[in-house]
Amino acid sequence: MRAQREMEGAHRSGIEGIAFWAPRLPGWSRARTVLRGLEPAPEGDAPRPVPSILPAAERRRAPDTVALALEVAASACENAGCRPSSLASVFASTHGDLTISDYMSATLAADPRLISPTKFHNSVHNAPAGYWTIATGSMRAYTSVSALHDTFANGLLEALVQSTSSGERVLLVAYDIAARGPLATVAYSRGLLAVALVLGPPGSGARELSWRTRDAAGQEPTRAQPANAALVDGNALASCLPLFEALALDVPRSLMLRLSAGKMLQLDLGAAPSCAHEPCP
Repeated sequence: MRAQREMEGAHRSGIEGIAFWAPRLPGWSRARTVLRGLEPAPEGDAPRPVPSILPAAERRRAPDTVALALEVAASACENAGCRPSSLASVFASTHGDLTISDYMSATLAADPRLISPTKFHNSVHNAPAGYWTIATGSMRAYTSVSALHDTFANGLLEALVQSTSSGERVLLVAYDIAARGPLATVAYSRGLLAVALVLGPPGSGARELSWRTRDAAGQEPTRAQPANAALVDGNALASCLPLFEALALDVPRSLMLRLSAGKMLQLDLGAAPSCAHEPCP
């Protein structure tokens, strides 16, 4: 795969838009404040987001994966000030919709004639990407990625490679939900978590990012602060948290994200400019 090839030297990209959603960190503004340690996370869970980009009937039927993915995708585009339909996209999920997969398995075992057509078409891994392109009227290409425990890093690398090779903005959307039923014993995940980034050419965003792949020998993946990690503990996408923690802190930082048993993705974030969270001149 092109996103797994060893890169020669470092490449540079810009991070133009950021979005984050978890039950105790509902939205990037709240998440950024909590991840910086400026206030505690709320005790109760926020209700699942309802993406306004979908028509009312579709909002009611949308499963968790679609609701989460479209919420952060739209928020990242708004944060970046770009038109959603103009972006190629990469959608990354470790397990897809495990709730529907559990329903499908149980129904097929008990009485296949009772399978819901709506649930069936939502069971495919790329369903959220399909909803996104239809809702936004996008004719741009999308990619759907899964790489088990290394899904977020591989999705990020794919989006970075696409943006660097095309010189255009690319939207990355990553999400995972809780496992259900017997599948939970082999495909463990807990809670809801979704994140998104709009990535562009160097100099195009509020944060500069240098990146390269490297051998994993002697390297350990970067860990988030324990208090922050506890807020998304158990979700299959939790490996994304060190990057968003670093983005929240606004200071230069180097991170290692695991791509596979033998490869790491090295990220070097520059400091945020003083106007990163207000209109720049």
